[in-house]
Amino acid sequence: MENYPQLVPLIILIPALGAIINMLVGARLTERWSSLIATTASALSFVIAILLYSYLHASGYQAAIVNPPVLQDWILIESLNINIPWQLRVDTLSVTMMLVITGVGTLIHIYSAGYMHGDPRFSRFFVYLNLFLAFMLILVAGNNFLVLFVGWEGVGLCSWFLIGFWFDKSRGIGWKNANAARKAMIANRVGDFGMLIGIFLTFWTFSTLDFYRPGEIANPHAGEHGAAVEHVEAATVEGETAGEHGDEHGDEHAAGPVYTDNEHIPTEQLGVFGQAERMLALPEGDPGRTVALGPFRADIVAVLGLITFFFLIGVTGKSAQIPLFVWLPDAMAGPTPASALIHAATMVTAGVYLMVRSNVFYAAADLTSLLVTIIGVATALVAGFVALGQWDIKRVLAYSTVSQLGFMVAAVGIGAYGAAMFHLVTHAFFKALLFLGSGSVIHGVEHGHHETHHAAHGDGHAGEADEFDPQDMRNMGGLASRMPVTYITYLIGTLALAGIWPFAGFWSKDEILGDSWVAGLVNNELGGFIALAGLLLAAAFTAFYMWRQVELVFHGRPRTEAAAHAPESSLSMLIPLIVLAVFSVIGGFINLPGNAAIPTLGLDAVLGVHQFGSFLEHSVVNIHAADLQPLIAIVALGLAIGAILMARSIYGLNRGVTADRRDVLEANASFSRMWRLANARLYWDETYRRLFEQPFNRTSQFLADTLDWAFWHDYVHDTIIAKGFRAIGTLLSQPVDLGLIDGVVNGIGRLMRWASGGLREIQTGYVRTYAVSVLLGVVVVLIILLLPYIQRALASGN
Repeated sequence: MENYPQLVPLIILIPALGAIINMLVGARLTERWSSLIATTASALSFVIAILLYSYLHASGYQAAIVNPPVLQDWILIESLNINIPWQLRVDTLSVTMMLVITGVGTLIHIYSAGYMHGDPRFSRFFVYLNLFLAFMLILVAGNNFLVLFVGWEGVGLCSWFLIGFWFDKSRGIGWKNANAARKAMIANRVGDFGMLIGIFLTFWTFSTLDFYRPGEIANPHAGEHGAAVEHVEAATVEGETAGEHGDEHGDEHAAGPVYTDNEHIPTEQLGVFGQAERMLALPEGDPGRTVALGPFRADIVAVLGLITFFFLIGVTGKSAQIPLFVWLPDAMAGPTPASALIHAATMVTAGVYLMVRSNVFYAAADLTSLLVTIIGVATALVAGFVALGQWDIKRVLAYSTVSQLGFMVAAVGIGAYGAAMFHLVTHAFFKALLFLGSGSVIHGVEHGHHETHHAAHGDGHAGEADEFDPQDMRNMGGLASRMPVTYITYLIGTLALAGIWPFAGFWSKDEILGDSWVAGLVNNELGGFIALAGLLLAAAFTAFYMWRQVELVFHGRPRTEAAAHAPESSLSMLIPLIVLAVFSVIGGFINLPGNAAIPTLGLDAVLGVHQFGSFLEHSVVNIHAADLQPLIAIVALGLAIGAILMARSIYGLNRGVTADRRDVLEANASFSRMWRLANARLYWDETYRRLFEQPFNRTSQFLADTLDWAFWHDYVHDTIIAKGFRAIGTLLSQPVDLGLIDGVVNGIGRLMRWASGGLREIQTGYVRTYAVSVLLGVVVVLIILLLPYIQRALASGN
């Protein structure tokens, strides 16, 4: 078992191989084999994640750093003493993410086999799913920020593939899908700018990007205050390794003395978090706390504030927070399984993982943490309000995801890192359930529509002019009797998301609220008060819009023939729903509170309390396990039940949609303005279009048409360059070439013609003339020969 960490590269490699196989030969395979390859790859990764968990449990939660042999010196610049290895980390935080990603991802793969049946690019879809898993696993398994960033960018690329998967749909839908993919790509690239600046600052400050170095203990105090105290001695084995980069196999196991802290390691040999902790421990004014930023000097607290701020920009893009959240609702353009994978198990949780992994930085940056809280709360409220006015079943869930991510981000802001991760895990269960359930509903309504259209037209084709929208909840209703399994599982997911006891969402959401209570009323922190008030209201919004959805989709009478004839989904789609429903019920029991006033059904005596928090504390330094507050739990539960009853009274008994297909609140004069504001999504996209998109397009048009084409092409190229070239060419061709060069050549020719013309007169054709010429020639030759003698004779005579 001690060699299990060596399997961690396979958790990435196997889904990557699945993607490569389907990419090369998937188009020639049947749907069954293509889906089987991809699903098996995901399932094998899940098995490896379980083995890694078993290793952690058996080793006292001792972390391991693995260097894959091929990439040990990934980025090596010896002249600058830079070595950034491709290192993978096995610890409680990374394995938690691995279990969620591969577990939920495998269920989504199984579901996709039924949902995507008949799609002409069936195998390509599974290529993208496997690739998505591989990059997300790189992100969470990396032991430094640069490996994390590779996965960070990879999931962004895969989201572009999946969101725009149906780019070729007719009636302009494909164009909208492609635009949604571009929107996601651009919004994430804006956030990634901040992420890169944060990484650059981190490297500048600490001269490394490693989270922790081999031999370093992430949290020397793990287990001292929780259930994991029995594992402290075993956990400290992490402190001894074979050299700076681990042993020859790349893990952290070696014989030698057992250290209980990191005091024996020089500061420069620690990872970024260990160095930050050591610098923060120095008294203020100590030179060791100062960081040189070019000509400037700054205290480590100020530098960490900058780093965390830039990381936050990246988080707003990847985890869809204000102001960069606008891409996520449009990401519904992709197939429903892709939406479930993006929203529940992968990409959007990356930002929360980054902040929890960087908890040492955020715990020291009070101002940034307050900003994180404000952004998280504002996002939860805005998205929750907007969800009240949406008709698209998936768009409601999309804004719900944005809102729940706001809960997690706000939890990080108040220092509740364990609660943020707890809600991340439970949210993965019930949000994947809800998205896959919505896909089952859409699938059923589509089949019902095709059936009724076939009966009406006799050809079984909807036709290009058919504008029926199977995702519009106005076209649904009464599906509880038509799709009972989908209904029951969807109801479970709704109650879990609404935070109803004893479903998973109750425990995780109320832990965030309880931590907000402690931060505000006990620790007197402003962020705690903001989080408590804002998240309570957001929780009420959640329960209201989710029950509105249940009423519009499942209850009452069918509002269309498509809904009246919708069939239940296939078994391959229902099994994942059932499994996720089970986890949506029991998932919260992994971290039961320690307050006896909260009814735990007696499970606390069996399972223990704060087990998940105790598990994470071996990786998350600043984790704490606050008990749920009975008053807050009762208030939150009362708000959720009250919101459900209110939604029932408004939308129940077929009252939700008016005869002219309007929402009953829209038809009510007292609420119409508020509902339309929610339906218009607070005009957020229109505001961005006016403030950013249109000025950008106008600037681009000016640069393209005026600067590039009119000035650079027409004026510079055509006028200056082309005309100047032609003028010089004319000068060289006329006066120089024709006048001078040709003149000289032609002049010589004319001279030759004149001379030859004169000599030609000598040629008379008479023999006597030639005889006289010969005689004269002989005389001239004799004179030339005798000339020297004549000159000497004349000279001697003198």
